[in-house]
Amino acid sequence: MTSHSESELAFLSIKQAARLLRRKEISPVDLVNAALGRIERWNPALHAFLTVLGDPARRQAKLAEREINRCGPRGPLHGIPISLKDNFWTRGIRTTAGSKILADFVPGKDSDVASRLARAGTILLGKTNMHEFAYGITGENQHYGSSRNPWAPERISGGSSGGSAVAVATGMGFASMGTDTGGSIRIPSSLCGIVGLKPTFGLVSVFGVVPLALSFDHAGPMARSVTDACMIFEATAGKYPKGEMRPDYRKLRKNRPRRFRVGWPKEYFFERVDAEVRRLIEAAAQKFESLGSRVEEVSLPRLAGSIDEATNLVVAEASQYHESQGYYPARAAEYDDDVRERLTSGHGLLAVDYLRAFAKRKVIEEDFAAALKQVDVIIAATSPIPAPPIGASEVQVAGRPEPVRPTLLRLSRPGNLTGLPVISIPCGFTREGLPVGMQLIGPRWGEAQLLAVALAYEEATEWHKQHPALN
Repeated sequence: MTSHSESELAFLSIKQAARLLRRKEISPVDLVNAALGRIERWNPALHAFLTVLGDPARRQAKLAEREINRCGPRGPLHGIPISLKDNFWTRGIRTTAGSKILADFVPGKDSDVASRLARAGTILLGKTNMHEFAYGITGENQHYGSSRNPWAPERISGGSSGGSAVAVATGMGFASMGTDTGGSIRIPSSLCGIVGLKPTFGLVSVFGVVPLALSFDHAGPMARSVTDACMIFEATAGKYPKGEMRPDYRKLRKNRPRRFRVGWPKEYFFERVDAEVRRLIEAAAQKFESLGSRVEEVSLPRLAGSIDEATNLVVAEASQYHESQGYYPARAAEYDDDVRERLTSGHGLLAVDYLRAFAKRKVIEEDFAAALKQVDVIIAATSPIPAPPIGASEVQVAGRPEPVRPTLLRLSRPGNLTGLPVISIPCGFTREGLPVGMQLIGPRWGEAQLLAVALAYEEATEWHKQHPALN
């Protein structure tokens, strides 16, 4: 076998690693050892993982090596080390959901996602840190320590899938699965400089996932490239409706429209956005134009106020779930302060507010459907701001102070409200060296085209190839 350094192995793409495994130039043991070496070195400072499965992962790697040597790989993910956010059930492995309440919970069966990835041959390195019960967007956690941004450890990773983003960005595994109820895949992906895909609602099963809000919850991949995200997505996605195209990582270029159209929303998405973030999104739009695409304005006139309506849906559903499990209010003292406050607010919500939010959802879905008849994708920033400091309650946006949580959620929540597929991809860095992500929003069931358009941008830039310099 060819000799590779730890960092060379850790930052291979999944596609590259699969090719080397097939040729027997490396082994799954090499990949697992490289990832575990980085976890041992950087996890104590960055808090990416809550549970590390060192010995089980090494055993799985040896088994995968024997299987590949004897019969060849069962598919492109056979022998690839990954992680799972700690709200995915894993049989015989504790699943805390980042909470004190579930600190000792060990499921008796796997989530659908864990089961599908195991059948594909992936090797589970561990369970990643998260905002408690996925009910937060910063990744801060009083129980287990906050996951820290590898580009600037005094800043947030984003949440709630923050540990997954940190693990992928630092080479502590090749990909991770996160969940997204208001932006929890896309925001940490943006703030940590990786790719995150929120698929069409319901396309990836959330059976066996500790829920936040069932009508909003999505599961999806987090990876270092569009192709890698597509490979993980293919292994976890359910069936597409008849007539809809299922993505294939080998055919992304072929599925790309020759002259695709990019929609620039004239309402909502570019209101109160950090100047550096806006500059980078404008530069991304210009890059699309240089690739032969057409950028044109689209209208989303009824998005104003959607953050409040979406919040009403989430707090109602979250509060009902925690009450049904006997967690809240019976064990209220065991929650982080911020999560407890949100659950309390859900108990004061009126039924008319909940129903009004569903009516708002319907008109917003109609606006997006109309816009996406004119264009192939809609472009926006993933977050209006780069990663703020850990513990910050306010940030400055366009010269005005704003609370951190609604600011971070403002641009990502419409994707959950509509259930449309959305991908966040790296599109540059601020002057302080903080990553910025771009969202591309596609039509329902449109992942094949969405991934193809995202790949066109990725192949024309170098942002996804940059990795944090850890000291």
